[in-house]
Amino acid sequence: MAVSKPAPFSSFSQTTTHHLTLPPGISHDEFHDLIPSITQLHTYSDGPGKCSSLLAKRISAPHDLVWSIVRRFDKPQAYKHFIQSCAVEQGSQMVVGCTRKVNVISGLPADTSTERLDILDDERRVTGFSIIGGEHRLRNYRSVTTVHGFNRNGKIWTVVLESYVVDVPEGNTEEDTRLFADTVVKLNLQKLASVTEGLARDDDNDGNNS
Repeated sequence: MAVSKPAPFSSFSQTTTHHLTLPPGISHDEFHDLIPSITQLHTYSDGPGKCSSLLAKRISAPHDLVWSIVRRFDKPQAYKHFIQSCAVEQGSQMVVGCTRKVNVISGLPADTSTERLDILDDERRVTGFSIIGGEHRLRNYRSVTTVHGFNRNGKIWTVVLESYVVDVPEGNTEEDTRLFADTVVKLNLQKLASVTEGLARDDDNDGNNS
């Protein structure tokens, strides 16, 4: 497993406290179980001129199925809205440090985004990337996504956590920036749920018909 080094703390920085606030979409019991992962993997250096957020989505599908979609750094359009196309650096493998160029659909305040894979851990089901270039409004954007399986009383489901930290653009407020980024992430997680729950139903139907 390889992980990029976290950004150094400035003299005015503070650590985010996502582990203290229940994100919408999951229960208190689920949140309690996830606090160690949130503390370890979804904590950032935050300070003036930056904003951060943690979002969650419960998905009625097995965690290995969900992870098989989330881990595809080379195919974010499988569940992310607003992506027209994605090209991975020619000849590169899906390893930490590889990059992709994303073309965004028209109508958004963005055209392209160059992104670097920061972490891909199949054992813990963790992935994350940074935006390192392109024409867009999300400067110094870093994101981490984790996939967590639950199995209780014979019921199987998954909770996906996605967090980010990003610069607040000049002329914008922290609230406006968070609202924009949160909206994009929420839509992506909704599509991820739709895609993976559909695949899970197909698998169930195939099993019943065999």
